[in-house]
Amino acid sequence: MAFGSFNQGQGGVRPSAEINMIPLIDIMLVLLVIFMITTPLLTHQVKIDLPKAASQPSADRAEHIDLSIDAAGQIFWNNEAIDRAGMRDRFAAAAQQQPQPEVHLRADKTTAYQIIAEVLAASANAGVTRIGFISDPNETEH
Repeated sequence: MAFGSFNQGQGGVRPSAEINMIPLIDIMLVLLVIFMITTPLLTHQVKIDLPKAASQPSADRAEHIDLSIDAAGQIFWNNEAIDRAGMRDRFAAAAQQQPQPEVHLRADKTTAYQIIAEVLAASANAGVTRIGFISDPNETEH
């Protein structure tokens, strides 16, 4: 920055309020040089000859179970109405399968949480560990 004299007796010279751009330009040029030097180091690649191997994709894709709960609390296993005892038996059978199937849980938005909690507890007690909650992503109701 430029500073002026406080002495007003020399022809009325006042302090200058202009910003000196030269130090700012110097800093920008130094940063530019630093980035020009470090950028090639960040993109350096190591050449490695990877071994070649032939393999088949895994055909053991786990099936999924559509478990739906309507507003009245009725439970549907793959669109088939079942009671709670039947649900527990099916969870036990699903837990024994290898690979274990995924359970896709769909519940009506007005379903009581108690019913959903019972379904989750039954699946955990049977040993089913892969559960996903399915929702409608297009619904924007608040």
